[in-house]
Amino acid sequence: MAYVLLGKRNFDRVLDAVKARQLSFRTPLGSKPVSQWSFVGDDPASRTYVNAKSEMASWCGFRSMQYNLPAETSQEELLDRIALLNADKVIHGILVQLPLPKHLEQEEIIRSILPEKDVDGLHVVNAGKVASGNLVTGLVSCTPAGAMMLIRHADGDNLSG
Repeated sequence: MAYVLLGKRNFDRVLDAVKARQLSFRTPLGSKPVSQWSFVGDDPASRTYVNAKSEMASWCGFRSMQYNLPAETSQEELLDRIALLNADKVIHGILVQLPLPKHLEQEEIIRSILPEKDVDGLHVVNAGKVASGNLVTGLVSCTPAGAMMLIRHADGDNLSG
């Protein structure tokens, strides 16, 4: 059987749910959730993607901040930046836009982000939790989560075929 997947309708539902959920999330000081997006280099497609994600986060009620770092940023400089963000209690989520310039070790960068602040759900702790079925504390990567939401809206939880 064929299904038409209506992304726009599901997109609106998801955004409404995210907006409503973030209203219930407040820090002890009552501030909005804060996400930090880091972009290294000058890839135009990645820059467009980061800008769109930042805009969407703001639209959903998150405080969104961006750090744009030059392509020649060293591994140590990026790791130091992530360490500062990990320690910053104001920052609730960290995303380093991939791909990184070729001289940077992507896996080490991903592992350096605290699992609880890993917006992309790429840290091995989050991947392991999701792989073992823990969808409560494991952070799921957005693209596969979005694809599964579209399928479930079309056909419920039946993924056969």
